Amino acid sequence: MIRLLNWEYWPFGIVQAPLFIYWLWLSLRARSFFYFSASNPGILTGGMMGESKYDVLKLIPSSLVPKTILISIPSDLKSVLASMKDAGINFPCIFKPDLGERGWLVKIIHNESAAEEYLRKSPVDFLVQELVNAPLEFGVYYVRKPDEQKGQVVSITGKEMLSVTGDGQQRLHELIYNKDRAKLQMQRLQSIFADRWNEVIPANEKIILNQIGNHCLGTCFLDAGYLINEQLHESFNQISSQINGFYFGRFDLRCQSEKDLQEGKVLILELNGCGAEPAHIYQPGFPLLKAVKVLIIHMKDMFEVSMQNHNRGANFLSFREGIKIFSSARALIGK
Repeated sequence: MIRLLNWEYWPFGIVQAPLFIYWLWLSLRARSFFYFSASNPGILTGGMMGESKYDVLKLIPSSLVPKTILISIPSDLKSVLASMKDAGINFPCIFKPDLGERGWLVKIIHNESAAEEYLRKSPVDFLVQELVNAPLEFGVYYVRKPDEQKGQVVSITGKEMLSVTGDGQQRLHELIYNKDRAKLQMQRLQSIFADRWNEVIPANEKIILNQIGNHCLGTCFLDAGYLINEQLHESFNQISSQINGFYFGRFDLRCQSEKDLQEGKVLILELNGCGAEPAHIYQPGFPLLKAVKVLIIHMKDMFEVSMQNHNRGANFLSFREGIKIFSSARALIGK
């Protein structure tokens, strides 16, 4: 019933279904089903599917990116640990697929045994990234039309990590059960917090249940559009101008304060291209029809950016190439 009554939990395809006809219309206008691949000429498929997260991060100035390395499989623990040491990455850190979506296989790794288990199970190459302890995490969506000098931030999503607070009476599993967002994660959390599952949590003790800012892992997405102003536009114009072939996408980042965000003093965890959504629509209670309208505007902007880049010489992905990349990506994720 929690999932049924709150559309933010509905399967991705249901929310996107009304937009399918609009995509067909735009494809006919562009004479390409993969017109979006020209939205970001510097990123494979424009960032819709199949792109390497590591390759995208390498486009960004290193001062704006946490320490990150790529682990190619097959590999062994000794090699992984040596690479981490060379890069100056310590436990705990983040392991995540080089190819992935919506929090798939993203984990905080605390020690060597957890790293070995992840290495054994990972079906794809993966990134090892230092754990950024900055307190605030945002998703900042940026759009620049190629025919214009400057772009703008069109969406900001604040991320509230999943947590519960003790009352001195309830056990941890009771606190989780009585919080809808946590209850949906109950099976996963029982494995993670097995040693504290039946512990009575002291009054006012806050337990962070998830430190990874993915909606599917229980993170609450909040509309932080109040932070959009001219200073923010200018900061992300400066950042984006240093990323070759990038015009349209979402920066997932951490920072120390809202002031630092405004000034562009951030660490970019990921840069997602045209396949990313303006995630503020997933704020609890956000009207579904309003969300669909936001996504239609989003698709319109994507089309205009793609067509302007195409007119400047950027090629659309051919149908055969697009199907091949899509099929390969889905096959890997399905393993």
